[in-house]
Amino acid sequence: MADLVPCLMIKPSNKGTTPPSLTAETASNSLAMLKAKLRVIPGFPKKGVNFIDITTVLKDATAFKTSLDLLTREFAQKEIDLIVGIEARGFMIGGAIAYNLGLGFVPARKKGKLPAEKIFEEYSLEYSSEFLEMHSDAISRGQRVGIVDDLLATGGTAQATAKLVEKIGGVVSSIGFMVELDFLHGREKLSKYDVFSLVHYDE
Repeated sequence: MADLVPCLMIKPSNKGTTPPSLTAETASNSLAMLKAKLRVIPGFPKKGVNFIDITTVLKDATAFKTSLDLLTREFAQKEIDLIVGIEARGFMIGGAIAYNLGLGFVPARKKGKLPAEKIFEEYSLEYSSEFLEMHSDAISRGQRVGIVDDLLATGGTAQATAKLVEKIGGVVSSIGFMVELDFLHGREKLSKYDVFSLVHYDE
């Protein structure tokens, strides 16, 4: 019989792992690399609109890791108990950030996707309105929440998500994005919150 090798049991930390600090120059280079990796698609979903495609970042291991490290570092500086991700690309980013920080993750979903008791918030689109939902027991009263999504445009979905958090009794500590379209002034709807974005587009 082969000898049995003793196994050391290590209790996982609930604090997570924050990426190491960056110099200003390294951070600037990382942001420039991310912006170069993003793909701009003219005329989508309609003429006159430029679509910022993050899938070119997601498929690149270095770029994806860099974006997550930078977002994690920003949220690590806040007082946060929980991460909320906005459907759908906010799930890809938010779950990884929550893991990095050793925190739980809560999804803000589109209407009809959640099975248990839930609350909802309506938000406006250009020609219609949509609903976001969250389980009514997803957040405990007083919990401090970081909200994350891939892109800040007009700010409607992020504002609706913040209202859901507050309806349940949570406190919005910070809202973070990979990309922000500054010319759409989405921050105006989020003016009462701490907001940050990695990459900015002026037009």
